[in-house]
Amino acid sequence: MLAQKYNLQRACKGLVFNNISNIRLKESIFNLDHIDPILFFGPENRNMGLLRNTFPDLHMVARGNDVKVSGPEEVVDNFAQAFDRIIKHIYRYKELSENQLESLVIEWEKEGKQTAGEEILVHGQAGRTIKARTRNQRKMVTEVAKHDLLFAIGPAGTGKTYTAVALAVRALKNREVKRIILTRPAVEAGENLGFLPGDLKDKLDPYLQPLYDALRDMIPAEKLNQHFENGIVQIAPLAFMRGRTLDNAFVILDEAQNATETQLKMFLTRMGRTAKFVVTGDLSQVDLPARQKSGLPQALRFLKDVEGISQVYLNEKDVIRHKLVTQIIKAYKKQEHEQEGPNSK
Repeated sequence: MLAQKYNLQRACKGLVFNNISNIRLKESIFNLDHIDPILFFGPENRNMGLLRNTFPDLHMVARGNDVKVSGPEEVVDNFAQAFDRIIKHIYRYKELSENQLESLVIEWEKEGKQTAGEEILVHGQAGRTIKARTRNQRKMVTEVAKHDLLFAIGPAGTGKTYTAVALAVRALKNREVKRIILTRPAVEAGENLGFLPGDLKDKLDPYLQPLYDALRDMIPAEKLNQHFENGIVQIAPLAFMRGRTLDNAFVILDEAQNATETQLKMFLTRMGRTAKFVVTGDLSQVDLPARQKSGLPQALRFLKDVEGISQVYLNEKDVIRHKLVTQIIKAYKKQEHEQEGPNSK
């Protein structure tokens, strides 16, 4: 309807060129006649980059005044709805900044036109819907369903911990497990437990704060406090896992790159018969003392081909924090590669 009103002449070829696993694929061309393509694509095609992150299951090609899109039929149709909303905004305001485009997509999603595959994991506070928003976050969801142990590896801001906590909360709400256990190594850059004020709990809380923050987004405060009191939700440093058998539980080890080889082996062998384990880590941010080796690279090598264990690797395309985080990750990665170059010869 809107496409006709603004004479966009959207040429929807509707080519169904595959039917594997009942997934109908479709190819469409969206025309930008009577619109300055620079407004739509954005400076250095940054708007297109945002759209590709929003619709990771689609292949998008920009050519002149056309945007060619191909992928699952349902997702292409969803893109068409978002495209109409974007074009309407451009006609009305004669501009389209990255922030405006992001707001348009969020508004569209709130109206229920969610992109295919973005299954709602948890209904959080104030009606907020929490879901996997990127290709690799969605891969975490599917892999957890098929495997009892998942390694989710990636840089800061990729949502690996947040997605893992959402999966744990969903499992608890669906009564698939009886408790959630969240743990981290008590290791941070430039910090030492002995230098922090208060008792042991006060000393440990700063290290575990990201896990508290995620839980507060997903569980009402009063209910979360009850879960803590009843032991349904437990948060503890990694050292406290020794000697335990973790069963009927969804267990997350966060910041696993700061676990030593001995600690990580200890943690993985705590796994009970009816437990789900998720291990998250960032191999580029190891904060262990120079003499101690991270156990995460070793575990990934040793367990790579073990049946029942999956490894998902997230990257800068999965970053859902401020747009600058992606650029920061790229800059550091480039610098690291340049530094490693001479040494690798």
